[in-house]
Amino acid sequence: MRDRDTLSRRDFVRYASAGAASSVLFGCETPPVANSSDRRPTRGEPVAPPESIDPDDWNALADLALRRVRRSGAEYGDVRILDTTRQSIRGQDRRIASINDARDRGFGVRVLYHGAWGFAASSRLTASEVRRIADLAVEVARSSATLVVDPVELAQEPAHKRTVVTPRQVDPFAVALEDKTRLLIDTMEMLHRQDGVRRSRARLWAQRDVKLFASTEGSRIHFDLLAVNGSFGATAVHDGRFASRSFNTPTLRTGYELINEAGFLSQAQRVAAQAVEKVRAPPAEPGAYDLVLDPEHLALTIHESCGHPSELDRVLGYEANYAGTSFLTTDKLGSFRYGSEHVNLIADNTEPQTLAATGFDDDGVECQRWHIIREGILVGYCTNREVAPKIGETRSRGSSRADGWASVPIVRIANIGLAPGDGQLDDMIADVRRGIYIEGHGSFSIDQKRYNFQFGGDAFWLIENGKRKHMLRDVIYTGITPDFWGRCDAVADASHRRRFGFITCGKGQPGQSGWMTHAAAHARFRGINVMAGQTNK
Repeated sequence: MRDRDTLSRRDFVRYASAGAASSVLFGCETPPVANSSDRRPTRGEPVAPPESIDPDDWNALADLALRRVRRSGAEYGDVRILDTTRQSIRGQDRRIASINDARDRGFGVRVLYHGAWGFAASSRLTASEVRRIADLAVEVARSSATLVVDPVELAQEPAHKRTVVTPRQVDPFAVALEDKTRLLIDTMEMLHRQDGVRRSRARLWAQRDVKLFASTEGSRIHFDLLAVNGSFGATAVHDGRFASRSFNTPTLRTGYELINEAGFLSQAQRVAAQAVEKVRAPPAEPGAYDLVLDPEHLALTIHESCGHPSELDRVLGYEANYAGTSFLTTDKLGSFRYGSEHVNLIADNTEPQTLAATGFDDDGVECQRWHIIREGILVGYCTNREVAPKIGETRSRGSSRADGWASVPIVRIANIGLAPGDGQLDDMIADVRRGIYIEGHGSFSIDQKRYNFQFGGDAFWLIENGKRKHMLRDVIYTGITPDFWGRCDAVADASHRRRFGFITCGKGQPGQSGWMTHAAAHARFRGINVMAGQTNK
């Protein structure tokens, strides 16, 4: 558990009143000695000892918070109570380097008062603290309302009373630690059997979030969310150079069966051999190539060049101070050609096991499926209840998420995926005279509008006259987003489709980590500019 140091309430209100912002969001506060629960109850409020509610009775604590919010005259309020359990086991060079077990528990109250937000949070789940934090959130919202220029109006959403449990067969937290560490050590040992491999790494990770969302509109949603992933990699050395090759399971909302079915030991032989081949491979010659990209690589390309620019708060300038803006401005909706007719990018927060498929978002909006790009044309955005009305939409797309109890929900990228086509990978390669096949994630760079970019990868193979030849190293391709996607002339069919998740997507101030999954099948892009990267030495 944790407490976070912040400004005192008196200092916060003083600074907020002097500022020019139209909305002030308050993080969380370590409780002072005196608090709002010391005040006498008003007429109609039950008189109860401060600690008469069991800290594990989340429904009662939520009811208490919502009563305080309703009594203030606020037009909306919600409370999120969250208990997070996380485990990370990391191996390095045939040994276990670290084992981290963590638990984090707390709650946050959000209030909309006269068009302005207020937020407060705490790690203490007691009745007196819930009263204090609810009152503090109201106080912040009232102070913000005195400065508001553009009052917030929320899109409508029906009340939901549901329980969401993500699918799982094997609880990762019930698997013996000895079994997990043995898997990592055996995997690293297998990597080092390949002559030329000098370094190895391996990791297992799991997180469980038990959460309650309740709002003044009548929603009450219980969540039990699980996510798992695993990875390993090898680094080979040759002639003063080094190169790495990695294997990653997708990060999915499933159980430890994801690891059991991944085949770490059988994959390790391939990864080690390719690390050695890669470090000995010639560098790419600069020039124009046809690129054939695998699903794991495309996941990152989609994330950076479509996911972020489709966040409507970013489009409207909310993130300009920190994470940038977007070239997909609202005047382009319905008419702008983002890519070729082969490009269908679909947001789907309903697909089981994907990271954003949580049933409901942190605005209490039901998860949905919709197009961002349809046959190459921009047709949709990722929205929350606050920004959806600004483009005339009557309902949020359900893309509002926070990374913890002490964070304010913000618009996050949905599970955006490239819809399969009707191609086959072998046929796509056979139709390339001079090209490069790319697998996995590598370095990348993209501008603040998500317009100009460059991407690397984890492994590269030269394609000549329809045949995949030897590996290459130091491959980087560059492009302008709509031009790049406009050069997509083939997408493989659904049998090639794979899903890869992200859990470290940075956004917001204070910064938060977003979770989402991007699925794709292999795709081909014609005439892309490739330059040689810098050799690692």
